[in-house]
Amino acid sequence: MSASIRIGNAPCSWGSLEFEGMEGKGIGYAQMLDELAETGYAGTELGDWGYMPTVPGALRAELERRSLTMLGAFVPVALKHKERHAPGTAVAVRTARLLAAVAAPDYAPCLVLADENGTVPARTQNAGRVTADLALSADEWAVFAAGAEEVARAVRDDTGLRTVFHHHCAGYVETPDEIAALMRRTDPELLGLVFDTGHYALGTGSPATDAVLEGLDRFADRIWYMHYKDCAPEVAARVREQRLDYFEAVAQGVFCELGQGCCDFARGSAWLRDRAYDGWICVEQDVLPGMGAPRDSARRNREFLRGLGL
Repeated sequence: MSASIRIGNAPCSWGSLEFEGMEGKGIGYAQMLDELAETGYAGTELGDWGYMPTVPGALRAELERRSLTMLGAFVPVALKHKERHAPGTAVAVRTARLLAAVAAPDYAPCLVLADENGTVPARTQNAGRVTADLALSADEWAVFAAGAEEVARAVRDDTGLRTVFHHHCAGYVETPDEIAALMRRTDPELLGLVFDTGHYALGTGSPATDAVLEGLDRFADRIWYMHYKDCAPEVAARVREQRLDYFEAVAQGVFCELGQGCCDFARGSAWLRDRAYDGWICVEQDVLPGMGAPRDSARRNREFLRGLGL
């Protein structure tokens, strides 16, 4: 294993997704953390607020009991709407304070900021096939970018932690050009990018094996954190043909086990090594509550990455 790249996993791989109406319906956090550690991962993300303990001492004890590092926490904010910025910033700072309180001595977790994905019907219905008419206007982009910077600045000033933006299907920052638009409008010292391989591939509209490398090259200067997720192109094609929405795509298995889809993790991992990436890769295999056998998938995903020297 590379000394500078470590591997974690996240609650979403066990069916705990950060979407309204799905909280608490997946596998409990204790079982999830046990299985995550048992299958060979060294770090975890927090999941939605309240999934794991929110008292620092209790959360720290759960992590230390399993020798796990806290990697970050996903915070969705409807950044298109200026009136949502202040309450979203408050949630982000509250979350960042918990992250900072349980941070490992050798790693500062990231606040993973995202749009409030899955809440806008047109974007949810057209995830993986977004067209220009669904994009933000210039004025909306200005509001969106200002909100992202507001969150990142507050998190930095209050906790010292960095904020990375998560491009995510079924939100307003999905396609490569939308990612570029946000990066152009935000301070590169203030807001980084978590590069999610599966969401990037699906967000291109036509998932292909070279998508990951193209994205890594395009956004190299802004990538502070990595999510490894695979994308099944045959499922994405069926989703497009049948015009299924984002949640139906996930239920169909569009985010498959690593190595089973189109994402070229061998070349992606070589790219990270070549650039001396010193940080974490968090595996994510988004599943809905009750789907599949998460521990078995987690084990196979870890074995796949070991095969790549990670």
